[in-house]
Amino acid sequence: MAMMQEERATLAPATAMFRGLADPVRLAIVRQLASGEVRVVDLEHRLGLAQSTVSAHLGYLRECGLVEYRAVGRQSFYSLTRPELMDLLTSAETLLAATGQTVALCPTYGTSTATWETR
Repeated sequence: MAMMQEERATLAPATAMFRGLADPVRLAIVRQLASGEVRVVDLEHRLGLAQSTVSAHLGYLRECGLVEYRAVGRQSFYSLTRPELMDLLTSAETLLAATGQTVALCPTYGTSTATWETR
């Protein structure tokens, strides 16, 4: 049965947020920002990724309203817009611990499809 339009509209914001987080690079960036503001260049070094890759993923997170930035001269500093995002990730980790390998081995979304090399 098709999802009713009203229900789809109600779920749209949550769907967009989870899609924004549905990438290992973006999750790694969010984890780095959990402790506070971080410069883009520091994210590059910590994650071992090119500036263009880090900037693209930060752009996706900004579009979703999950991170914000401030410019100081030629440097950009990023931070989480809401600390509740870390509560969400902590809850997700708790759920993953409870489900064991079930999610990790999921044929569609399991760990074999989530590699850094494809980003």
